[in-house]
Amino acid sequence: MMASMIPGLYPFGTRPDGQAVQRVVLSDGMLDVAVLTQGAILQDVRLKGVDHGLAIGTDTLDPYLADMRSCGSLIGPVINRIAEGRAVIAGETFEFERNQDGRHTRHSGAAGTQNKLWEISEMDDSSVTLELGLPDGEGGFPGNRAVAARYALVAPGVLEMRVAVTTDRPTIVNFANHGYWNLDGTDTYEGHRLEVAADRRCVMGEGSLVTGEIAPVEGSFFDFRQGTILHPGQDPQIDLNLCLADRRRPLTEILTLTGRSGVCMTVSSTEPGVQVYDGANFKNGGATGHDGRRNGPYCGLAIEPQGWPDACNHAEFPPILLDEGHAVEQVTTWRFSAP
Repeated sequence: MMASMIPGLYPFGTRPDGQAVQRVVLSDGMLDVAVLTQGAILQDVRLKGVDHGLAIGTDTLDPYLADMRSCGSLIGPVINRIAEGRAVIAGETFEFERNQDGRHTRHSGAAGTQNKLWEISEMDDSSVTLELGLPDGEGGFPGNRAVAARYALVAPGVLEMRVAVTTDRPTIVNFANHGYWNLDGTDTYEGHRLEVAADRRCVMGEGSLVTGEIAPVEGSFFDFRQGTILHPGQDPQIDLNLCLADRRRPLTEILTLTGRSGVCMTVSSTEPGVQVYDGANFKNGGATGHDGRRNGPYCGLAIEPQGWPDACNHAEFPPILLDEGHAVEQVTTWRFSAP
């Protein structure tokens, strides 16, 4: 049986700035989910009848402030890379923190929402809404932006995430949950089967940056349409955006991950791409994972529905521009089942 998680609000440590972090537990009798106010992190997911957690995480705060800051967090305002730390928005050039190799912006740098303490605006036993204000100019990004993220158990075995953003100035927005998943409760995802409804991919260059070229997956290792059994450390490495559509669209089933145990996760999203990363460089900050896991390299597979990376610098990519007075909403759902 799954570990007992009683719905409610629980302390989860204190940040160096003295602010308290809370752990919100949601439950509907089928799924138990824990969300942190730090980084809007999806910290733990438990399915009835399964004796281990499904999302990679840890039970102490410090690793989430350091090596594990991207693990399960909601990353924005722009996830992934921005080449040369620069973009033209509404005719004006903006410069961002170059926190990758001194040249590129990765996960929005220090201004990234994975580093923020979110505020709870609403919650009940099966849902929580977290809110955050991002000031104009922080990290170089324009616009006073209001962000609301709602995690909710919407049907038996189904977790939904809705991220809504507004701005008072043209800006760029590309949020994603950076969850790592292992459905077997083992030290790695060896033997998991990945199926993705994508017939194209972004070609990756040096530093995990997109080149701008879009290639068919057919005939390549990255053709996951019929399902592929994964083996940690296999060549080529998996760290790329798979192209699902040419624009944001209604909620659509995009991906299925199945463990050797038969536990299954089906992901649906409104977003036109999904970044899949094999976790080769996963660092645990010395922390033990849920259920005593090792939480080292390849402990979980990162699955991140999002807009195509560096879209602000590739006019042919689905746009991530958000104009003043407008709102954008990203929706992702995870549906879990066990044999």
